[in-house]
Amino acid sequence: MSANHDAIWSSCLKVIKDNIPLQAYKTWFEPIVPVRIENDVLTIQVPSHFFYEWLEEHYITLLKKVIKKELGTEGHLEYSIVMENSAGNSNPYTVKLPASNKKALKNAPVNMPINISDNPIKNPFIIPGLKKVNVDSNLNPAYSFENFVEGDCNRLARSAGYAVANKPGGTAFNPLLIYGGVGLGKTHLAHSIGIGIKNQSPNKTVLYVGSEKFAHQFIDALKNQTTNDFIHFYQMIDVLIIDDVQFFSGKEKTQDVFFHIFNHLHQNGKQIILTSDKPPVEMQGMEQRLLSRFKWGLSADLSTPDLETRIAIMEKKMYGNGIELPREVVEYLAYSINTNIREMEGALTSLLAQASLNKKAITLDLAKQMIDKFVKNTAREVSIDYIQKVVCDYFDLPIEMLKSKTRKREVVQARQISMYFSKKMTKSSLASIGAHCGGKDHATVLHACRTVMNLSETDKQFRVYLEDLEKKLTIQ
Repeated sequence: MSANHDAIWSSCLKVIKDNIPLQAYKTWFEPIVPVRIENDVLTIQVPSHFFYEWLEEHYITLLKKVIKKELGTEGHLEYSIVMENSAGNSNPYTVKLPASNKKALKNAPVNMPINISDNPIKNPFIIPGLKKVNVDSNLNPAYSFENFVEGDCNRLARSAGYAVANKPGGTAFNPLLIYGGVGLGKTHLAHSIGIGIKNQSPNKTVLYVGSEKFAHQFIDALKNQTTNDFIHFYQMIDVLIIDDVQFFSGKEKTQDVFFHIFNHLHQNGKQIILTSDKPPVEMQGMEQRLLSRFKWGLSADLSTPDLETRIAIMEKKMYGNGIELPREVVEYLAYSINTNIREMEGALTSLLAQASLNKKAITLDLAKQMIDKFVKNTAREVSIDYIQKVVCDYFDLPIEMLKSKTRKREVVQARQISMYFSKKMTKSSLASIGAHCGGKDHATVLHACRTVMNLSETDKQFRVYLEDLEKKLTIQ
């Protein structure tokens, strides 16, 4: 089609403007620039990846309708996303529709036993009355192995999960219990295993369900006197993934029904995957016969990721969103939010949204402003590692030298300054601060703090160093 792309897009906007609120139109459609039209494909330029995702999530149906109205049934839309990175590169990066080309994660209809064909098993996930038992896997395509960053904190769990995905029910890891604190990736890994199984064995029935959902379904079955249907439904699953199994604690009848489902699945070579915030030995209010079965396979923990892994997770998320951030911003987020991956990713998403919507450059100052919203008051102090990093960057020294035995004047001065700020800005003991600075004792730390205080009163240039560093370290 040789029609002018400006005219086509102008016609599209007239229809769009009549179908959405004026403010939404001004925010999400006025900034769009039509780029070209080739072979019934209209390319539009949007300011950022966040902008593109918002259009995809909220307006894609409307966009498709107006494009097909103007270009015909073969009409399609393509985005050209302006990426601004730390190097000042703004070459457009193109994302075509559909935005993803992932395999379907839906399960095939489950074949029901002949002896109950006149009385179909009720699927607790759907409204009663449907004749076929269609089981949605409830898997999130974004939680794949490809998006799961491996590190020392999760290597065992990921390796076991990968083995299960390749041979469900055929490994020693049955059940596979993945445990760890909040936001460390348990749910992500559980979904990854389910997605891996569906990709390799589409005919297997995989089901992911939260423990509370399971318990509520069981309560409904008790009320409706359909407990047998409930049990039969779950016994037909090939791969059952129960998230947050610790919520079964204290629910005796729920534990009892799950015990029977567990036994049936395990005895028939079906795979069971569980997640929990604690290992079986620490679960309170759980029946011993259930806990003993949790221990039949493998219990793999997810611990807090180290700094390198946190940075890798941030970079993975950035790459997936097609963006680049200044290295200092990535490191600051990774240093500041060091216990919860979910909070760290949430801070990154909020930072991108803030920068995109307010047309601000993503800087270290903006990152510092955002951190307050994601780090609890009790954890807002900067870490010793971060202080050392900022001090070394300021004096252009490798951090290994700061922790070495060298007595070079500039290194000693940087080491003393890092000790001074560590004592001032963290709750760490003097011994802990000294250990971070090459194994120094508490007396050395005290001496360093006194030296820094004395120099700040007598040396004007040294006082400037401290003021500059304090500005860099203070969370605004």
